[in-house]
Parts: sequence; structure tokens; C-alpha cells
Amino acid sequence: MTLHRESAATRAWRCVHWLLCMMVCITATAVHAEYPDRPIKLVVGFPPGGGGDLYGRLIADQLSRKLGQPVVVENKGGAGGMMAAEQVARSKPDGYTLLMGMSSNMSLAAAIRGSELPYKVPEDFVAIGMLVQAPHGLFAAAHRYKNASAAFAEAKVRQISYGSSGPGSVGYVTMEMVKAKAGVEIAPIPYRGSGPAITDLLGGHTDLFFATAPPIMGQVKSGKLKLLALTGEQRTPAFPDVPTFRELGIDVTVTQWYGLVAPAGTPDAIVQRLSKAVSEGLRNAELQRVVRQDGAREVDMPTSKFRQYIVDDIARYRAGISDKLLKTMEVK
Repeated sequence: MTLHRESAATRAWRCVHWLLCMMVCITATAVHAEYPDRPIKLVVGFPPGGGGDLYGRLIADQLSRKLGQPVVVENKGGAGGMMAAEQVARSKPDGYTLLMGMSSNMSLAAAIRGSELPYKVPEDFVAIGMLVQAPHGLFAAAHRYKNASAAFAEAKVRQISYGSSGPGSVGYVTMEMVKAKAGVEIAPIPYRGSGPAITDLLGGHTDLFFATAPPIMGQVKSGKLKLLALTGEQRTPAFPDVPTFRELGIDVTVTQWYGLVAPAGTPDAIVQRLSKAVSEGLRNAELQRVVRQDGAREVDMPTSKFRQYIVDDIARYRAGISDKLLKTMEVK
């Protein structure tokens, strides 16, 4: 048997190769260990004042405290939050540009636009963690209906209407899913914002209003509006007497969720550090008070579980959107 001995040059090359690999690993670990060493940008796809902006600023404050660097909210409205999502999907995956992902620009957008969406969900992102779930609600003027069943009963004997943000919006799609499950026809009236919609509701020009609930809860607390039913799988502690649609035999549980995502390819060490900081931030008592006071709830759902939730949520919307409903939406 002939033994082949390594030459001195070969052994030297193996040593150099091993040292280079170790240097790369050590350098990468050091870079990740130093993260973050400058401010982080959190892109929110809607103007200041909405739920995405409110929850974005709440978690940005907590992340700033946990990470030791400012987390700056950048509002980039347009196309129902899709412009912000596209911007982040195309950003450098270094942990310094994050997106406030929402069911509107992630799950619903993917369900109704498919390959026409300028980014892929979830492929173009890495999930960091869910933050908040906010139910959608069916509202009426305080004196109008005793409950949701009364409204649906009236819809079966005469034409009634509801206000929403218009075709393609998460409120419109969810209410159309409710109508289909309830077997009723209620005419949709589109509005630019909840203010005009509520004015017409109180003035008797429309019969109902459907929207993500927390921003409207102040009108319920003041006695101007009545909350008839909520989406979600369980009642909200803030309004324990209000039933879910599921309790009424209408199996629509989709909510408006909010969570952090980063561009695909972001190093796992950075993702895990951000996810840990999010989980710690969600335990802050003041954050929980603000989130819960109007019917939303914080949800600590990290990384892989959050990614799977997004995948499942896309499936829920696709299952509930008929071809007829798709044709009513202005999908371009």
C-alpha cells in the first residue's frame, strides 16, 4: 500500500484556509454582537395618527430602550401600505430598515393581488415578531339597532347600507366575507376615512359602518355609536358584552394584525436580537395599557410562528374571497 504524504505547501495552505475561515466567522460574530451601532428605521405604511403609526411608535420606544439606539419611525403612505412594504423588501438586509407589517399590506395584499404584487409575501421578508391584533367591528348609531342580529334581519327585508374604506381595503373585504357567511346583502358605500363615514352614519345616511375597531372605540365610549359585533376568536376584555361574529354563527375571525418584519436575508443573529427585544417590550405595562384600552391586544408571537401565521392568514383571505368579490375590487 502506498501512503501519500501531504507536502509542506499543502499543509501550509490548509492552515491558511482554516485561519481565513475562522477570521470570517469571528468578524461576522463581532459585527452581529455590535448590532445596532447606529439608528434603526421603522417604516410605517400609513400617515401619523392611525393604528399602525400608534403601535409602531410604541414598539419603537421600547426597542430604543432595549437596544440602546434610536428606532425612528418613518411614515410612508400610499397604496394601502404597499409602497412601504416594497421599499423595505428592496432594502439592504442589515437590520437597520424594518417594516411595520400589517394584514392589509401583507396577508390581504398577497391574497388579492398574487403575482401582481411588487413583492412576495412571505418570501421577501423575514418575520421578527407579531405585536398587536386588533379586531374589526360592525358599528351603528347608538339608537339604531339592538344587536347585529337585528341589523341582519332588517337586511333581509329591505335594502340597507354600510360605510367602509372602499373596495380593496381590509374593512371592505372583511365585511363582504361577513355578508357572505350571514347570507345577507348590504350595500357598500365607500369613504375616504372614518370621519366622513361616521358623520353620515350618525346623520342616518347609512345604516352601518365596518372598520378596524380600536380607532373607533372612543365614539362607542362616548355613547354616539354602538358596537354590534367583532371579528376574532374571542371577546375583547375592553368590551366583554360585545359578541364575536363566530358566536353569532358567522365564522369570520380575521383581524388587523401588526408586526415587525425585515428584508429577506437579514442575518439570523440580528433577527433573534430584535425578536427578543420585541418580546421584552411587549411586557411593558404602559404599552399594554395603551394597546388594550380600545379593544386590541398585544401578541408575543416570534419569528417562525409569526411567519406561519402570515402564511395561514393569506390562506384565510383567499378562502373567503370569491371571484365575484374579487371583481368588485380595483386591483391594478
